Amino acid sequence: MKRLLMAGAVALAAATQAFAADLPPPMAPPPRAPAAYIPVSPAYNWSGFYLGLNTGYGFGDSTWTAPGFSSGSFAVNGAMAGATLGWNYQIGQLVLGIEGDYDWQNLRGANNGGVCTLANSGGNLSGCATSSNWYGTFRGRLGYAMDRIMVYATAGGAVSDIKASTAAQSWSSNTALGWAAGAGIEGAITDNLTAKVEYLFTDYGNSTCSAASCTLTGIASPSVKFYENMVRAGLNYKFTGF
Repeated sequence: MKRLLMAGAVALAAATQAFAADLPPPMAPPPRAPAAYIPVSPAYNWSGFYLGLNTGYGFGDSTWTAPGFSSGSFAVNGAMAGATLGWNYQIGQLVLGIEGDYDWQNLRGANNGGVCTLANSGGNLSGCATSSNWYGTFRGRLGYAMDRIMVYATAGGAVSDIKASTAAQSWSSNTALGWAAGAGIEGAITDNLTAKVEYLFTDYGNSTCSAASCTLTGIASPSVKFYENMVRAGLNYKFTGF
């Protein structure tokens, strides 16, 4: 009986091997689907020339002084708007640039206290009055780009017309040179259009008001000091191919 069982097992094993040999080879696994292609936008390049428009608000202080006299510091403020021209060159994330602007502004203020109360008050501003109708700056810019966003610092020269008068008198006007410094942030809306918000501080030193315009009791030709803070927003159009 044992011999019969062993012979049957051997025969079954041989038959199984023969059947397995006759079967076709197993199918290869299906190929993996290729990874989905996701296009990557190239980093924004800030290099190039640009033209822009800006608008904002200015506020600051003015002081009239003469030997033995000071008007004290008084506020000047007003709106502004103008145009910008500039150029950037990007190296890695560092952006080097130069920028110039010219703006109209309506900055005005006056002190009506102390000796200034003795000034003729027949004009639009009574007392010791200071105003400015335009300014321009020419500055360097140093920026750090984070793709389409750039933060920057800026500094350079500034020029403005500084006017002074004791109200009814004609304005005494001086073109004053000074300096400007500030910082801002700029973002690319499209490949060519950018928007910015910035702060600038300008100091124009001292100007002299003529005796014909700034005559106070016993005081003639005082020195007029003026500085200004600016908060501006702007849009720039960057030209490609430069």
